[in-house]
Amino acid sequence: MAPPTTRRMAYTIRRTVAKALDSPTGAVCIIGTCVFLFIAALWRTGRIEGLELRAYDKFVRLQRNTEAVDPRVALVQITEDDIRAIGHWPLSDAMTADVLERLARYKPRAIGLDIYRDLEVPDPTDPSGRERLAAVFRRYPQIVAVMKFIGPQFPAIPPPSFLAGTEQVGFSDILADADGRIRRGLLYLEAGGTVAQALALRLAVLYLAPEGIVPRPDAANPAHLQLGSVTFRPLQPNDGGYVGADTGGYQFMRDFRAAPSSFQAWPLTKVMRGEVPADDIAGKVVLLGVTAESVPDHFLTPQSGITSESMATRGATLHAQMVSQLLAAALDGRRPLAPIREWQEAALLVVWSLLGATLGLWTGSPARLLGAAVAGVVLIVALGSYAFVSGYWVPVVPSALAWPFALAGVTAHQIGQERRERAVLMRLFRSQVSAEVAEAMWQRRKEFLETGRVRPQLLRATVLFSDIQAFTTLSERLDPGTLQDWLNEYMGAMVHEVMRHHGVVDKFIGDAVMAVFGVPIARTSEEEIRRDAVNAVETALTMVGRLEELNSGWQQRGLPTIAIRVGIFTGPVVAGSIGSPDRLEYTVIGDTVNTASRLESAQAPSIDSGAATGQCRILIGEPTLRCLDERFATQEVGAIPLSGKSRQVVVYRILGRSNLRCAQQRSEEMS
Repeated sequence: MAPPTTRRMAYTIRRTVAKALDSPTGAVCIIGTCVFLFIAALWRTGRIEGLELRAYDKFVRLQRNTEAVDPRVALVQITEDDIRAIGHWPLSDAMTADVLERLARYKPRAIGLDIYRDLEVPDPTDPSGRERLAAVFRRYPQIVAVMKFIGPQFPAIPPPSFLAGTEQVGFSDILADADGRIRRGLLYLEAGGTVAQALALRLAVLYLAPEGIVPRPDAANPAHLQLGSVTFRPLQPNDGGYVGADTGGYQFMRDFRAAPSSFQAWPLTKVMRGEVPADDIAGKVVLLGVTAESVPDHFLTPQSGITSESMATRGATLHAQMVSQLLAAALDGRRPLAPIREWQEAALLVVWSLLGATLGLWTGSPARLLGAAVAGVVLIVALGSYAFVSGYWVPVVPSALAWPFALAGVTAHQIGQERRERAVLMRLFRSQVSAEVAEAMWQRRKEFLETGRVRPQLLRATVLFSDIQAFTTLSERLDPGTLQDWLNEYMGAMVHEVMRHHGVVDKFIGDAVMAVFGVPIARTSEEEIRRDAVNAVETALTMVGRLEELNSGWQQRGLPTIAIRVGIFTGPVVAGSIGSPDRLEYTVIGDTVNTASRLESAQAPSIDSGAATGQCRILIGEPTLRCLDERFATQEVGAIPLSGKSRQVVVYRILGRSNLRCAQQRSEEMS
């Protein structure tokens, strides 16, 4: 069992949270914060990384390619037809030397050989192929060969031995995410204390040299690479949609502005036959690679499946896309995609969580909830897409999840709170008010309901007390069962008349009934206050009529007949709920209540002991009389002392409805 201090602290926290949830602002803050923490936990544990990367792919596919054909990069492809024409695979060193030399004569700025040449491939007809290949590399320093790393220190596929120590080597390693798709580019790797460059970077640097552009450290951060006016900030483990990504080496986000079809491409046999116009290669970066299906060298990218080509992108094309992006940055100032900072991502998640929670205060129906949820998600995705096109990677999945969660959370809380409030109201007013009053109370509940209790209100109301004359003597004549049935029949009839005239049955005190007209909804005009007084007197008169019917029936059944006394007074009362949290009762208190009670039980020589109506004595105070507008026939009793009152009260007896009122009532009944 937890120690008392811990239990008290937990209780205090629960009470504080519950109290805060009772206010709209508190509900928004608490539920919005909880949603933020929940989504942030999913996010930072990598549970939604895959969804965010899929959203990234969608943004890539939605963006338009900057140009139909990149004029700075070209491809020479070895197709299945080329392999059949050559008669063997891989290409021999001699044929590779011939291809490279022929390409070099076109005077491109750089040539990338995306075919591994770590092992000698002899040609029986030309034993000097290896030497010829080495000579071509020495003669044309703009040719770059590839190698591949298995790790940062151990080369899996080394470069040709004759290129050791030269700058004519670039690694071809391509980074794949957990789902096998290529989204990141790699510029540098460290191997055995030596920093190696990517093939695409080597080729881009060769192209840029005549333009006077060389890689240099960024002025603000020397650890960052700058090409032209653009700085490539190294990717961090939690940038964008990544969570704890391996960002070894120097990585950046590929933008895939160039589609696989954005490069001029020729099959190898056309190049060897001299059928390619010199202007289509001169001054460009040319990549020589394999596209034959029999040679596996293909990768999935965000563009896979949306191009007119195959589902996958060939390795040489991937290198060409990376070269194109580097050249566009250096020459056109096109910045790479910039993931926003972690704190910015968290701030956005907080904003969308709180916005969703705030809107939840106004969504009350499933249709509105669904509409708001869909609209919010569409807006988040649209803003994320706009940011992506503008060069910023803003994660959308966490916000798109937080929005409907917060929206639904606050909406559910509001619905639950409404149910709790309705339960409180029904517990307080069950069987006390008419259906119309109950509905009006619910519609205006915020005016008087607070923290599970009815907010105390100072109101002007009319209080009615009724009591059975000589009830004690009468009850001694009946057995308990008969007495209870007889009294319930009487009470049911009286309560019906109170509720029919828009009154609230406050309580039963033995055989007495206390009713209030003008609660629980505050009256805001004199006309409403006067109407309550009229309703109270009308109730008393209809109680007399019902009592006559009851007495007639009781007489036939051998039960006693009765007369009642009624006291009515109009004035200020304090209305609210009284009791403990487990047992609350809505009631009114104040001098007006006491005066009405004293009028009902008043005994004075000036008061006729017999009721003026024959069976009922109805006494009212002067404040009530002023509200009646001569609707009823009255008789002044005079100023009489009332128990508990220091001053005498001017009292009037209700004799019945006035002739004008009776005519109006008959007209209403006929209509």
